[in-house]
Amino acid sequence: MVLTGSLKSLLPQVLRRIVRSNRLSISNTSGMAAGYKQANIVILHKSLADDFEKFCHANDGPLPLLYRSKPGDWGCPLSSESDIRTDCLQYRIYEHGACTGSVKNLKEYSEQLKDMVTFYLGCSFSFEKAMQNAGIPVRNVEQKSNVSMYKTAVPCYSVSTFCCNLVVTMRPIPESKLEEAVLATSELKEAHGAPVHIGDPGLLGIRDLSKPDYGDPVHLHPGDIPVFWACGVTGVEAVINCRAPLAFTHSPGCMFITDLKNDNSTVKSSREVPQIYCISQDPLLYSFVSAEAAQKIKTLETLIGIDPGERGIAHLQQQDELLKACLSISHARAVLITTGFPTHFTYEPPEENDGPPGALAIAAVLQALEKEVAIVTDQRAMNLNKKIIEEAVQLGILKRPVPLLSYQRENADSALMFLCENGNPRRPRFDHLIAIERAGMAADGNYYNSRKVNIKHLVDPIDELFLAAQTIPGVKTTGVGDGGNELGMGKVKDAVKKHIKNGDVIACDVEADFTVVAGVSNWGGYAIACALYVLSTCEIHDRYLRKAVGFPHFSNKAVWLSALPSVTKEEKLLKTLVQHGVRSGKTASLEMEVDGLPFHNTHSLMIEKLLQTVQQ
Repeated sequence: MVLTGSLKSLLPQVLRRIVRSNRLSISNTSGMAAGYKQANIVILHKSLADDFEKFCHANDGPLPLLYRSKPGDWGCPLSSESDIRTDCLQYRIYEHGACTGSVKNLKEYSEQLKDMVTFYLGCSFSFEKAMQNAGIPVRNVEQKSNVSMYKTAVPCYSVSTFCCNLVVTMRPIPESKLEEAVLATSELKEAHGAPVHIGDPGLLGIRDLSKPDYGDPVHLHPGDIPVFWACGVTGVEAVINCRAPLAFTHSPGCMFITDLKNDNSTVKSSREVPQIYCISQDPLLYSFVSAEAAQKIKTLETLIGIDPGERGIAHLQQQDELLKACLSISHARAVLITTGFPTHFTYEPPEENDGPPGALAIAAVLQALEKEVAIVTDQRAMNLNKKIIEEAVQLGILKRPVPLLSYQRENADSALMFLCENGNPRRPRFDHLIAIERAGMAADGNYYNSRKVNIKHLVDPIDELFLAAQTIPGVKTTGVGDGGNELGMGKVKDAVKKHIKNGDVIACDVEADFTVVAGVSNWGGYAIACALYVLSTCEIHDRYLRKAVGFPHFSNKAVWLSALPSVTKEEKLLKTLVQHGVRSGKTASLEMEVDGLPFHNTHSLMIEKLLQTVQQ
């Protein structure tokens, strides 16, 4: 038998000869021939080959195709003097979708192999050396075990008879090394590239990390985060599901070692540099985005952060809240928006015109992104909001009407029943709640406008939905405001009490996970819409969202762009609000202004600056 300690430094052709002679006592090739590419193997009848190749191209994260052989070709240009019948440590045999055995070589099937095609697919073992070079521990190598592989609930893009869910590998990475791990692997696309998920395995449908579907359990050290990469064993699952009369694969972890060096690619531009952000603690979830896209969103945050009303909002602003909020929203399936601040309690309607335009701008982009979206508002304002939504559709702001809901407290479980099917926290109807210029409850249970007038009699207890959301794993909240008395601003209530006029009385006490502070709340809504567009057009973020399966959605870019707010659309919407008697917040004027600031040369310029930023 050959000692395994020296295998890391052996050349691939030497290792293949040793494998071929059946003189190895190892169970997997992790860490072997460090720096060279390893390959997953799928061998199918030639009649299935074209469809399987299409399946690989449609799911190139888990199935990066290195080479497709001709029928009966046992060698390949990836490696000199190789023989696919003998050069993997172990093979599996599949008949009509069932694994019927494992063998050390396939020579006894040489006759059948004459009509079969071999697919060589990239493997994550190839990037382990790059990770080690970056100072990142590779726990499975340290623990002398195979990597852990798990079936997920993420469906691959189907082609003909080839359909299955994604399989992933998991490597525990110290939290301080997450960004280095992403950087080390993101350019190694033939070895699956960047991770497809960082955080709670349950979000992928994985129930128990200690029970992998393939490979060995790999133990996390204190401070480690589970990081998941797409895995070539996805091809094995596809073989099982296609139920071919006869097929062969490598045994998971027993790879074919090529002569190709796994050269580290150099990241060429900021477009390709990923940045990582933690967007949820329960369940734990990280997301990432290119540095270029992140910088655009930071610029949006700076633009809307000016303080035309000189309220002191700079003291409320927290760095990267817009970016983290929008990363969270981009992961959401269904979003609930609320708005409405009845500051003009002596008028009918008492609403101000800051809030609804921003809410509709967000809703429009969410519709374009094909997410579910609904609006919840005060019962007394339902008719007004219904008319505004109908006219927004006519004006081309919305593709279709947004469902309009109201909330009333009937018992202690009302909020949970509203947010979740049958009140079950495991089945939330919405993943993200957004409040924009929505009256927020103060510490004494009342609701105040900026002049310390209590308007509680005009406000339904929608705050309770945000409080309930804090108890539902996976449901996140964003508050958008410009004065500190808006729903969600409880996150910065200490700063509101210290720096905002009347803050000791009016400060909202209800927190959101993310707070977007803007000079005018509508600007915050416009910025969220623009930031979601930036994220949707970011290749790095798009790949992470779709878990590297299927195709990029950039063909919808024109639809997304057309959904963004524009000066023309927002001017028409403001005219509509004026016609319905919805007034400027600061002055109660029915002129073309918001918060006492003229639409033209103030709000219109802000919209233009935001649009210029996203299209640069």
